[in-house]
Amino acid sequence: MIQQSHHRFEPHELDVLTSQYRLALEPGDDPSLSLVCRDLLQSEVSEPYLQRIAGEIFETDSMKANVSLFAKRYAYLTIAAGLFAMSRYNKALDLTLENCTLDSYRKGEAWLPRVLLHDRSVTMPEPGQRHMWRDELIRRMFADNLAKVWSALSQHTGVSKAVLWENTAIYVYWLYENSFAEEAEGEELERVKEDFHYLLHDAPAILFGERKNPLHTFNTPKRTTLVSETPIRVRKTCCLYYLAADEPDDYCPTCPKLKHGAVSC
Repeated sequence: MIQQSHHRFEPHELDVLTSQYRLALEPGDDPSLSLVCRDLLQSEVSEPYLQRIAGEIFETDSMKANVSLFAKRYAYLTIAAGLFAMSRYNKALDLTLENCTLDSYRKGEAWLPRVLLHDRSVTMPEPGQRHMWRDELIRRMFADNLAKVWSALSQHTGVSKAVLWENTAIYVYWLYENSFAEEAEGEELERVKEDFHYLLHDAPAILFGERKNPLHTFNTPKRTTLVSETPIRVRKTCCLYYLAADEPDDYCPTCPKLKHGAVSC
């Protein structure tokens, strides 16, 4: 359904995608931690790479924690630019695994990898065909990329796919509930709201390469808790951040290991 086209991003659109949503137009200057994304499926390549990330970036002896923390960054660079372009600009990038390279990028002490696309063709939906166009875009991003990587990492390292998918889901929620709606008006804002609802409630599981839609599975109601006066989604799985934290028992505020409890009225 997605075909080659002559469409392109306007300069100001490219500026947003590159400065805010981790799209790279040229390789960065840190090739040591860059990786062709399809190599994540090969344990003989991915395991030494993840070991290197563990030592240089996350400083943890726990491979499971290392993989989970890596997956957060990989999920963000895979979905952020693609979903923003889809919902705000009504334009699509090809984010299939074979078309992507993880481009290593550092900002100060932070490691913020970007996605570099081999083919940067841009498509837009034909009149009356946006639903099918959107399904194909979601499938390429999730089923043809993230699902394959999560399955391989889970198989090779023992990390639960549920952890990796919830790491993905929390970014989808945050992007749509916060970042994507900023400065959006009229048709753009309606498209953001409609796409978010579709991803959470109506998108079929096959688009994610799973038996159930993982974005729906982890979409728990926000609530105040004993550790958060601001309503939050308490995670169903622990992302294992505490195993790499500087301080012991330093958990994410939404971690299920915390004693959130019920807040009395």
